[in-house]
Formats: sequence, C-alpha cells, structure tokens
Amino acid sequence: MRELLDHLEAWYGDGRTFALATVVSTLRSAPRDAGAVMAVSADGVALGSVSGGCVEGDVYELAREVIAEGRPRTAAYGISDDDALMVGLTCGGTLEVYVEPIDPARYPEFPELIAALREGRPIAVATVVAAPDPDRLGTRVVVGADEGGAGEAGSGPFVPALRALLADDRTTLARPDGDALVPVEALGVRQDEIVFVRSYLPRPRLLVFGSNDYAVAVARAGAFAGFRVTVCDARPVFATAERFPDVDELVVDWPDRYLADTRVDGRTAVCVLTHDPKFDVPVLVRALRMPVAYVGAMGSRRAHEDRLSRLREAGVTEAELALLHSPIGLDLGARTPQETAIAVLAEIVRARHGGSARPLSLTDGRIHR
Repeated sequence: MRELLDHLEAWYGDGRTFALATVVSTLRSAPRDAGAVMAVSADGVALGSVSGGCVEGDVYELAREVIAEGRPRTAAYGISDDDALMVGLTCGGTLEVYVEPIDPARYPEFPELIAALREGRPIAVATVVAAPDPDRLGTRVVVGADEGGAGEAGSGPFVPALRALLADDRTTLARPDGDALVPVEALGVRQDEIVFVRSYLPRPRLLVFGSNDYAVAVARAGAFAGFRVTVCDARPVFATAERFPDVDELVVDWPDRYLADTRVDGRTAVCVLTHDPKFDVPVLVRALRMPVAYVGAMGSRRAHEDRLSRLREAGVTEAELALLHSPIGLDLGARTPQETAIAVLAEIVRARHGGSARPLSLTDGRIHR
C-alpha cells in the first residue's frame, strides 16, 4: 500500500469514500501475495493490483458496489478445469479479496496508519474479514508495537495480543509487510470469525558505502526495490546531494565508524563499493560480525583474494568470511553501473527470499515461495 499512499491520503483528506481491496488469502499459484491492494475512488479511478490483471475488472465492479452500499464485501476467485477463463484466474491458483469502504466516518484510524507509514513506525491492522454476523464484518483495530490501540476492539485482549505478535520477530507479522490470517484464539475474538492482520514495518535498510558511479546506480536500484537507502563515504567531494539526489540519508564519515553507530537488523543489506582497502576492510570487519541479512563487496577476483587476506589478518574467521558476497552480485554478464546494480539487487533479493537464481524456465514447483 505504500506506493499508493499519496493518492489515498488525498482521497481521504477530501472526505471522499473510496474502496480498498486487499488480498487476504492465496493458494497455489496465485499471481499476487496476501496483502496486495487495489484502490478505487468514488469517481472511478483505479490504482494498484490484486492479481496482476486476471480479476481486476471484477474486483473493480465489486469496489464500486461497496462504495455505493457502504458495506464491506469478500469475494473468492479460483479456476475450474473446464472453464478457467470464466472464473478469472488462469494461473491455477485461488485468492480471496476483502473490499472495504474507507472515509473519515468509517475509518477514523486511517490517519494514524498514514502517519506511521510516513514516519517508519511499526504498525498493524487487524480486521474481521469473515463473520456470521454481518455487523461484525469490518471490525478492526490499529495498533503499534509499543502503543495503545484504536478502534472497536481497543479495550479488549485484541490489542495486547496483536502488539505481542507485531513485536515478536519469530512471527509473520515481524517480517516486512507481513500478512497473515491469524488464528482467532491468538487475538481473543469469536471462534467463528476470521481475522486478517496486516503489519507494516519500517522499510529494510540498504547501506551503500562508496560514492562512485556503481554506488549511484545501486542506491537508485535499492530505492526502487523498496529499501531505505543510506550512502556513506568519507570524502565530501564525492558524497554530494547532486550525485545522490534520491537517497534517504547521505553521510560523510568513515564507513566503519558510521556502521558502528547506526541501527541495523536482520533485514539490513550492506554493500561495500569503495574499492579501496583502507575503507572497505575496516567496514567489512565490522559488518561481518553484525546481525544483518547481506554483506557484499565489489572488486575483481584478484581484489577479492587480496581482501580475504587482509580480512584474515584483521582477525575475521572463516565462518565470518563465508557470509561475504564477493565479488558482489549475480553473474548476469553485467557491464555498466546500471546493469551491475541490477545484478547486486538480484543477489540481495535472492539472499532475502531464498531463490535459486536460476531461470524460471529451468525450474519447477511454486514460483512464489
């Protein structure tokens, strides 16, 4: 939903009702994961996607009906072997979509959600998406990991249970934009209801050390991929806003010193592109001992061997060296900084989600893990 935030905030601020369709469950080869959203304004503007095109037309009409009726609805889409096209999903999967009307009267907590997304604060929304009592459909609570809740269920066990799930890094909700149909027992709601919980965590960090053309391209690609991008270089003549106009943070400091004082977590990716031992060895020594998702370093194979020797001399163990992605990136035959950035981000995505990095045409089984 982050990519739609400006439009949704404007619609909400104008007091206009719009419909938000959310994929709440999927099975087999559904084209979009749970949490994918599509928004439809009262005047018929559609943004986002719930299926990559398969059922958007039907969901659009359902959204218009929800706006007119002012009540949420749920719809399921799947295939039949006899006539897949009539049902809508030609990919062999199934998905369930929850469509709700949103305006200041029906969703007073929406500004709280918008503010959290803008400020990078963790927040979760739990919504009853199926219930025998139609008046219970759409009941929701909005809660941050360390804050009180808002909404109808705010005074009951719903809120502390949701807050605990959001803060627990072992759960789906602690993953970036984690989505889950949570067992009702976990939230203290009625046994015959289904609750969909959507969590929003701050964007994962991409720390780029260096300020050459490759760093420019990697920073830009990282921002496109949804990372919060920081570029750090000790040389102020190169670490400039003109060179990096789109990054979230630009730091002039020695890379290892900055890394020692900044926040990282299990989703953070570190790219060392300085290509200079006096910069990259100290920062790699520190990075390889931190609980981050990815550490990569640029250089030729000869530079890589020299770097390994220097890291061993600095006391880095073989187990720690095994965590280093160097030379950085997947083998795509990349030549330009832009192509190299694609190879680097591809390797980060692979490390994050556990892909094989093989052409999909040469694999079988599920595409989306």
